Amino acid sequence: MTQIISMSMDEKTLHELDTLQDDLGLSGRSETIRQCIRLFATEQKQSRTMKGDVDGVVLVMHPDEHTENVSTVRHAHQGIIKTQIHHHLENHSCLELFINKGPAETVKRLMGGIQKDKKITLAKLIVV
Repeated sequence: MTQIISMSMDEKTLHELDTLQDDLGLSGRSETIRQCIRLFATEQKQSRTMKGDVDGVVLVMHPDEHTENVSTVRHAHQGIIKTQIHHHLENHSCLELFINKGPAETVKRLMGGIQKDKKITLAKLIVV
């Protein structure tokens, strides 16, 4: 059974949704949202099933003025972060890579600390 839901979003997010729809050649906003949910659900499933020690890379993008907040999360997890690369982009944003090795639960907490921050524009965990 299909349920109809109502959503509200700001103009910037709506524009991003429409751009995604066009880029992916999808039939409408609903299909685009479904595709995004499927992708995010797959990532969350991977996170839920991680066990033991994991090697991975955390990719983070954020506004330049938000570096201190990301640094706070990084310091809280310095036991698993083996290498950090911080790069200033041209649009006053930063790209950070955290190469990490450690218990899956600690890696999940690192990601949780990053993902809950509304000023983070991208947070992606890649497990190798």
